[in-house]
Amino acid sequence: MRVERFHAPDASRALRLVRAALGDEALVLQTLSLEDGVEILATTLEDMDRFSASLRSPPVRSRRDRRARIIALVGPTGSGKTTTLAKLALDDAAFGGSRVGLITLDTYKIGAFDQVQTYADLAGLPLDVIYEPSEVPAALRALRRCDVILVDTPGRPPHASATETAWREALVALQPDEVHLVLPASLREGVVDGFVRHYASLDPTHLLLTKLDEVPSEDGVAEIAARVSLPARWVADGQAVPDDLDHAPERLVAAAIGHPGYRWSEEAYA
Repeated sequence: MRVERFHAPDASRALRLVRAALGDEALVLQTLSLEDGVEILATTLEDMDRFSASLRSPPVRSRRDRRARIIALVGPTGSGKTTTLAKLALDDAAFGGSRVGLITLDTYKIGAFDQVQTYADLAGLPLDVIYEPSEVPAALRALRRCDVILVDTPGRPPHASATETAWREALVALQPDEVHLVLPASLREGVVDGFVRHYASLDPTHLLLTKLDEVPSEDGVAEIAARVSLPARWVADGQAVPDDLDHAPERLVAAAIGHPGYRWSEEAYA
């Protein structure tokens, strides 16, 4: 989404600059009061429509040679992958009504398995641990009755060291239908770019922003989504399982236009 900044001594003159540059289709996203005047962030309705459309993607069907759809979560340490995994497994807005199985590839971090095991025990979900790529077929056989298999991964950069090879190869062997890049909403732009590069080799299909409750406002959340430029199905905005999960397109468009809770519809700007 193209967002332009307009600076002027006062709001009236800043708005004139917006209209001159973007025309009657201009959409003001944010107005900032500065020591030397006013700054307005604006886009166009066409760009907003394009941004909204870019966030949406139909669910990918599972491969023909298997029943379960496999969805993997990848991302840095502390991004909330395991908690988000539990939300997706239990929330009716995601897979709460399906037969869900869990796989963890995170055998590196102390306590990582205990966390996902706790969620699995409390929810009564089957869980398998994969240490080596050769264990993938057995894990899939054990979860063959599931409709959806959610895969947790280590929170480490994929190219950090040779010790990353096993879990990355196991993830490739699982042949996930979707790979969601999980990033906290509080990340700076440069850090976002770094993680996008780090995880590009895993071919992410979606963005999943977490911890929206930890940012002062959601003004910059849509900018992260636009920067990553991947479809997004869900966002997470708290630690409660399974409650703190929301639909991403509506939430991110609402953040972009500065109206939290707004529900986007094409007719709104007809």
